[in-house]
Amino acid sequence: MEITDSNFEALVAEGKPLVVDFWATWCGPCRMVGPTIEALAEQYAGKVNVGKVNVDENEELPAKFGIRNIPTVLFIKDGQVVDKVVGAAARPVFEEKIKALL
Repeated sequence: MEITDSNFEALVAEGKPLVVDFWATWCGPCRMVGPTIEALAEQYAGKVNVGKVNVDENEELPAKFGIRNIPTVLFIKDGQVVDKVVGAAARPVFEEKIKALL
């Protein structure tokens, strides 16, 4: 799922937990994390909205959340950031944080 400056608030309003991967096409570690994020999006479909924000195409969201390094993955519940992972991490790290959202 592509998350943009324009659709973010609508996704939060759905009430489901949200996992947001801030990335860029030129970022090597982002490309390593990408397949994991996509697999988790399929695994938790219907329970959690999982998506990606391209920091080169969206300026508001990275600024709003103070994203300084990518990849950064935010875990959002009830509109609030409850956890985050900065840098590349293994799938079990992301799964543990998603389970904590549910």
